[in-house]
Formats: sequence, C-alpha cells, structure tokens
Amino acid sequence: MGILKFYSSYALKTFDGKYYLEHFEDRTCMVALTLGRGDEFFAINVMKEILSGRFQPATPTFLNCGKKQRGEYVSCFLLRIEDNMESIGRALNAALQLSKRGGGVSFLLTNLRESGAPIKCIKNQSSGVIPVMKMLEDAFSYANQLGARQGAGSVYLHAHHPDILKFLDTKKENADEKIRIKTLSLGVIIPDITFQLAKENREMYLFSPYDIEKVYNQPFSELVISDLYHNLLQDKRISKTAINARSFFQKLAEIQFESGYPYIMFEDTVNRTNPIFGHINMSNLCSEILQVNSASEYNEDLSYKKIGTDISCNLGSLNIANVMESSDLGHTVEIAIRSLTAVSDISQIHSVSSILNGNNKSHAIGLGQMNLHGYLAREKIYYGSPESIEFTNLYFYIITYHAIRASNLLAIERKEVFWGFSKSDYANGKYFLKYINKSWKPKNNKVRYLFNKNKIHLPTQEEWKILEKSVKKYGLYNQNLQAVPPTGSISYINYSTSSIHPIASRIEIRKEGKIGRVYYPAPYMTNDNLCYYQDAYEIGPKKIIDIYAAATQHIDQGLSLTLFFKDNITTRDINKAQIYAWKKDAINWNRLEDEKDLEVWNHLTTNFWLPEKIPLSNDLSSWKTLTIKERNIAIRVFTGLTLLDTLQNIIGAPSLMNDGKTTHEKAVISNICFMEAVHARSYSSIFSTLCSTSEVDAAYQWSTENKFLQNKKIIF
Repeated sequence: MGILKFYSSYALKTFDGKYYLEHFEDRTCMVALTLGRGDEFFAINVMKEILSGRFQPATPTFLNCGKKQRGEYVSCFLLRIEDNMESIGRALNAALQLSKRGGGVSFLLTNLRESGAPIKCIKNQSSGVIPVMKMLEDAFSYANQLGARQGAGSVYLHAHHPDILKFLDTKKENADEKIRIKTLSLGVIIPDITFQLAKENREMYLFSPYDIEKVYNQPFSELVISDLYHNLLQDKRISKTAINARSFFQKLAEIQFESGYPYIMFEDTVNRTNPIFGHINMSNLCSEILQVNSASEYNEDLSYKKIGTDISCNLGSLNIANVMESSDLGHTVEIAIRSLTAVSDISQIHSVSSILNGNNKSHAIGLGQMNLHGYLAREKIYYGSPESIEFTNLYFYIITYHAIRASNLLAIERKEVFWGFSKSDYANGKYFLKYINKSWKPKNNKVRYLFNKNKIHLPTQEEWKILEKSVKKYGLYNQNLQAVPPTGSISYINYSTSSIHPIASRIEIRKEGKIGRVYYPAPYMTNDNLCYYQDAYEIGPKKIIDIYAAATQHIDQGLSLTLFFKDNITTRDINKAQIYAWKKDAINWNRLEDEKDLEVWNHLTTNFWLPEKIPLSNDLSSWKTLTIKERNIAIRVFTGLTLLDTLQNIIGAPSLMNDGKTTHEKAVISNICFMEAVHARSYSSIFSTLCSTSEVDAAYQWSTENKFLQNKKIIF
C-alpha cells in the first residue's frame, strides 16, 4: 500500500503520466535538499530521518519540494473574516489563491453580522453567513492544486452566533439546495457557558455580532463569552434571541449523525492552556491548529490599511514506533523541528499578505505523531489501557522537552524570538511550573521497560529548570511547536496507523483512484498479537478520549480527535461523548500552573477541623467555671462568628470565584467556601454542647438586633 500510494500520489511523472521520474529515495533527497537550503550536513540529517521512517513531512511539503511546477509546502491556512464587504472580498480571493497553491483553508465567520441585521441603519437587510459560505464553497470547487489535490475549505462559527442553527442546517440531507453546503466543512466554537446552560436545562442566548461590535468596539470573536455572557444578557443595547441549550446540543448531534460535521472546538479549554498572549477563536480543516490571530483592515480598493496576522500550518509527523527505537530521540526531534521551521522560513506567500505577516512573525509549526496504535499493539499493550495512557503521557512529555529545547537553540543561533514572546507564559516561566514542580517518571513496569530497553532518557526536573532559564534568557524561535493532525496519506507511505487514534479496521479497504479497491492490513499485525488490534468501534469513545487527554496536557496547540460510533447509536450517545471530552479538562493537582495554589490548599486543609472529631464535652468543666458575664461574652462571640462565616460561605468566598483563572485557583476558592460552611456549622455544635436551647435562641435574637453585626452584614 505504501509503494502504491507513493507512486500514485507523490512521485514526479511525465506530463502525460505514463512514466515515473523518481523513486522514494529521489523524492526524499529533493525534500532534504530543499529544506537544507545549501546546508549539506543538515540535508543529510533530514534525509536520514525520513528514510529511517522516524520523520515524515506532511503531504504538501513531501509532494512539492524540488519541483518547478508545484504548490506550496504549507498544509493549511486559517483566516478571519471581518464584518465588511472588503474583508469578504479578500476572503474569496484568498480562498482561490491559497487553494490553488496547496493546503486546506479555514475561515472564521463569527464576526459577520447575522441574518436580518441592519445595513447602513436599515433593519432586516443582512443575509447572514450562509451566502458567504456558498461563495466560499464555489471558490474551493473551482481551485485545486494542479488536479493533484482537491480544494478543501472549512468555516467556523461561534455557538452563540444568531445564525448557528441555520449554519448547522446547511449539512442536513434534506436541506434546500439554495442553502445546502456539500463540500465545505463546518466547525462550531463552544464555550464553557454553553455546556453549563445545557446542564441546568436553561435557555442559551445568541448575541448579535453587529451590536457587539457597535457597543463594545470589538468583534464578537475577541470576546470571552463565558465571562461576559450575563453582562451581554442584561445589556439592552445588544439584540439577542433564545434557544434551549439542550436542544442545541441535540441538533448538533443530529447533524453529526447525518454528516459527520461539525468539528467542535472547546473555546475556553483551548484558551486556558494557551501559553501565547491573545485569544484563540478558530481552528483549521482538521481542528488541530490553535493559534492566535489579529484582524486586517482594508481600503475600498481592497488594498491593506492594516495587515493583520493570519495563520499557516507547517506540519510533519514522527512515527512513534520508529522513534522509540531511535538511538538519539532528542536528535530526531531537533531535526524534525528544524525541518518544519525551514518550511516556515521558505514559505513566503505574497498572494495573501496577512498569511505572510503571520508566518514571518510567529514561525509557527506543528510537529505531529502517528502509529501509536501500531506501536502499542506490537508491544502487546491494549489501546486505552492504563499502560497505554501512561505511555502516551510520558512519550509526549519527552517530545515536548526536546521540541522546546530545539526552538530555544534556534533562537540562540538566529538571535531572534517569535513576535510577542515577552508576553507569553514561556517568558514569565509559568509554562514550566508543571514540569519543575513534579517528577515525571513511569509507574507501570511495562511502560518503564519500554523506555529502558531503548535507553530513552526522561528529562529530570533539574533539566527542565536549566531549559527554563535558557528560554527566559534567549527565548523561543517558534510561537507554536506541536499539533497532532489526522495523518492520512503519509501514514500509508510510512507503514503506520493514522495519528494517535485507533485503527478503524484490522484490514482497511480503500478506493484508490482509477485502481479501485486496495487492502491495507494494520502494521505489525500477526496471528500472535491479533487481540491487541481492537478497532475504534470496539474500543469506544471514552478510551480514545482518555488517550488524547493524556497527550493534550503537553501539546501547545490541539489534536485532531475523530470518534467512531456503531450504526445503532443515538444522538444521546454522541452528546455523552462530547460532554465527556469537555469534562476531561479536569483539575490535575500534579500539573500546577502556580505552586502557590498547592501551598494554600495544604495550609487550608492542615488547619481544617470537624467538631465531630473533637470531644467538645471535655470543655464542660471549664465552661462551668466561667461567670455568667463571661459566658454571655463567649456566646455572643460565637454567634457573631457564625453570622460572619455564614456570610463568607454564601456571599464572600463565592464572589471570589470569578477571579479564579485556573481550575486550581477555583478549587482553592471552593475549599474556602466549604470550610466557611463547616465552621458555621461547628459553632452550632459548640452551642448544643455547652448551652441550653433558650440561651442559643437568645443569642441568635441578639445577633439580629446588634447594629454592629448588622453593619458588617450590610458591608458583605
């Protein structure tokens, strides 16, 4: 299958397609020489990594390097569209230009005014996002890469955009032809608040992008909707409509059931873990690219008034099975990072200036992985088992260290850092805390054996401290380093399973152009290890999500996660998987962004006490020695503390929750809330042990009449 795929899709041929002009080694040599740019030593290293099967550039790079008539080396592009005709016109041109040159193109539609919004203050004039989608679809159908690769596009829309239901309806099988979208891929951006509203079975409100930009002087996509949702709800200047949140998710599942779309991006999860300054508001055709962008501004003739920063995806992947046998894993990762950086450096796409500007400022790349299931099965580990999850976690941990180290070396050599580095979590050291504050070592014997047998070193906390110091001093050359794409065609020529998801079938049946049916048995599969080749339908979505979650904590961008369902599932099953994936952003006390969180938590729990654990009756003898006046003072002190702790529990501590930026900070605040409630309850235990019922009632009556206590209550 690998040979067939190479010669049918990658090898240079005569113009009539009758003769092949190169072998696999020739193509590899052309790629290495192109990326080497005169550096013979580096070119040889690139060639060694590709021929060994450890590193594989993505299709556009591997296909186009060294050719006179070619597309670009870049896998995909992401562009935002602003709410004006100039931006829409530019987007259509970009779709044609970029699709002609190479990869897939993704557009953000969130900022476009909704259907029925005003135009020049005249109400009910806007046609909304659907006509723009239709124009983009036609553009992609028209432009392809010399017939070698069909034009491919996607569009992303926020869940709280008023056109969201119409957007989803375009993929219904029975949709009207006027609105039906056949080839354009759809993606939906969903914030935490949407899940919370669905959990509470409440209405979710959709907000007008036109009004938001007019009132807030910011486009919709720049706002954090989860934080501003209730403000927008109360703001009478913002037009809004309501739909049931659960009905929205049901609709989402129905459309996914019919078409496989839309892709889903969890907006708040993505931005919580984003180490770069700025807001991520969209993704790409396969939903693994997660980078910040900025808007462009145009003149009436479509020339640039201000060039923004749009996104390029410079991709390539490591073959996990072969990398685990590498004599120098760190060297392999460094060559891969340098190769992808070379793709970024030589990709000067002048036809879309915002893409050029974004690429030159960020030097962003995406090092991916493939063949996880093949490797696990070869080593007789079940996909989704505790051993597989631990291996995935530690493998990505190692890759991350070497990727950052390679980018740091590039910054030192070139005396250049990516634009905005000083505002990043790399510069302030926050990113490194999760690695410095914890020792990452295998706990499972099987996993320990896998790393030990090939003498693969796991970076120590001390090594991370040294790397942190170097990064703070010299910076990073690449804004983004890792992203895990689906790896379709390159998996076949690399004899590997796709990406890090499980196989769809032990023997895959593909239709390959004019050749017809082609059969692809899973790599390394024999009669002896057949049981480890469970397909994705047998494994089920939860275990797949668990594997991806283990890798996600180390990836600075995203992972393209495909879920597989049997044909007897319901929309409820799809919703359950979506909710489970969203909830995997669970609190992890072994991965801290700020060590002060753990210190405060431990301090709180150290001072924590329960009245049931302390025999208060021991105080009775001391209580009886007090005078009536002394007892009254003590009772009133306890009463005042009860009132204040009650207020702390229901008003004071919860009001701090909005200040919590991470799950750890919110957990500490939640701990404080709980402790205040327990303390208030504890005073009741003291009362019931030491005082009569009438004395307790009198004390509480006193608290309602005491002006000083009531003053404090008002302050709260």
